[in-house]
Amino acid sequence: MGSIENRASSETSCWVFPSDLQSVVIAVVEEAMASLNPVPLIDEAKLNAFMGRAVQDMGAAMHASLVVIGDKLGLYKAMAGAGPLTPAQLAAKAHTDERYTREWLNANAASGYVDYDAATKTYTLLPEQAFALAQEDSPAFLPGAFQIIEALTRDEPKITEAFRTGRGVGWHEHDPEMFQGTERFFRPNYAANLISQWLPSLTGVVEKLKAGGRVADVGCGHGSSTILMAKEFPKSTFFGFDYHAPSIEWARRTAKEAGVGDRITFAVASAKEFPGNDYDLVTFFDCLHDMGDPVGASDHVRSTLSSEGSWMIVEPFANDNVEDNLNPVGRVFYSASTLVCTPASRSQEVGLALGAQAGEARMRDVVLSGGFTQFRRASQTPFNLVFEARL
Repeated sequence: MGSIENRASSETSCWVFPSDLQSVVIAVVEEAMASLNPVPLIDEAKLNAFMGRAVQDMGAAMHASLVVIGDKLGLYKAMAGAGPLTPAQLAAKAHTDERYTREWLNANAASGYVDYDAATKTYTLLPEQAFALAQEDSPAFLPGAFQIIEALTRDEPKITEAFRTGRGVGWHEHDPEMFQGTERFFRPNYAANLISQWLPSLTGVVEKLKAGGRVADVGCGHGSSTILMAKEFPKSTFFGFDYHAPSIEWARRTAKEAGVGDRITFAVASAKEFPGNDYDLVTFFDCLHDMGDPVGASDHVRSTLSSEGSWMIVEPFANDNVEDNLNPVGRVFYSASTLVCTPASRSQEVGLALGAQAGEARMRDVVLSGGFTQFRRASQTPFNLVFEARL
């Protein structure tokens, strides 16, 4: 940024972009191509299409910061249900500066995150947008995901160095915003599916938990999944384990606030060493693929289950073949896998590095290699695969 500003003319101190940035970028490329001798074999239509996609991605990448700002300042929440607002009215409601707020609104309107009425010069957060941007308990709540993106941007130097050295980057080494963003992003999905769909898909588990069972939630992070289960099944006893001590402290506070602190024991422990036995249910939410030695974790889970117990493994949705994952969801998961999951595994012993798009076949191999004899897909959503393993 500094070098660009230093090259700015004395007549202006800001960037001025034409209204159709894509066409200008294409024109610059065409001019550069024309100056080449000989002209490379490039399909101009394909190049133009690619440049158009790149411009879209530039806007999306820059907009991520604005979503985080709007979330932290309560701008989306202030707009939810308020109808059309001027920048001054929104600034007054959210206690922000009007000029910054106006520019933020224009960026959101250009991105399709708010609706703009040119006749009245007002901005509206539509119900669908509010459902995704302002309602924390919505299954479509998005700001946590953008919080993760911002944290990963700050972590880029660590990942770049990992590419050079082959070493890993542990979960604990990420920007602290990563931990909160992950909890806020995953919690709505768990709240929408865990009790209503995933647990009932397992063999006899709901009945056991209603009667009073023992559950180990491994890789529990901030404890959202553990707390959801503890609220639903008051007769059961829950244990949450994670190797990341700050997350365990967070989980303890949250469980107490939720009124289930007496039913959950949170402790710092790894997936290959967590204590206890005769568990009716062991759960791994979106974490088995992150582990350095998932086969070793599988073997340890087997040793802790009761003879009729179940291991529930929730993983990102993935097909077995790369070509079948080259879609918008796969794009998100492969990117997350490059920046988080693969480095996490490489930072640990073995470093198998399954990645976030491992697929069912590889997960089956891992689980059966750990000594389990039964493995099946119990449930799925567009974003998750849910597996059950039994002895």
